[in-house]
Amino acid sequence: MKTFTFLAIAGSAAAFAPASRQASSTQLSADLSGLPGYTAPIKGFDPLGLANVGSDETLNWFRAAELKNGRVAMLATTGYIVQAAGIHFPGMLSHDVSFESLSSMKPFDAWDAVPDAGKAQILGTIFIAELATESKGTHYMKGGPMPTVVFPPIDFSGVDAETLKVKQSRELNNGRLAMIAIMSFIAANNVPGSVPALAGLDMF
Repeated sequence: MKTFTFLAIAGSAAAFAPASRQASSTQLSADLSGLPGYTAPIKGFDPLGLANVGSDETLNWFRAAELKNGRVAMLATTGYIVQAAGIHFPGMLSHDVSFESLSSMKPFDAWDAVPDAGKAQILGTIFIAELATESKGTHYMKGGPMPTVVFPPIDFSGVDAETLKVKQSRELNNGRLAMIAIMSFIAANNVPGSVPALAGLDMF
């Protein structure tokens, strides 16, 4: 399905690595107010009570999923806007497809026009990055650190805990907003008029 394929293009965004949760148990004992991302305007927004489903390992998985999806959404949103603005690399993507020709299309149409070999390379690179992230050291579901930057690695050891938490919260909040943004783009592309604020833009 092309909407999910488009999101996959974005890969894993390189950003700040949230602090690890040390607990690894069968009983959920997290104090959510102390975790990055617990910020205004809606602190601890969890209407379905997902934070209390399962164990600490389950919560770690949910938080890693939110972090990764936020990173993907930030890249997807930026890529969508850049593509819609006609900004592109010079030269040819393949022997019969130029970057310029793709930039003249709507973003979803441009992805459809990418040769299958190009799509395979993009998705393969994403798979390798994801595999590298998931296989480094102690897994986050077992008390290890949350997924971190893969390419290139960034050393946060010199950043004090309070500053790092602020940066982590900013990343999570930016990712949350980006998830809303990219889903709005997808809705506007597939259901005309579904997002009134985006109606009439040439990118859809």
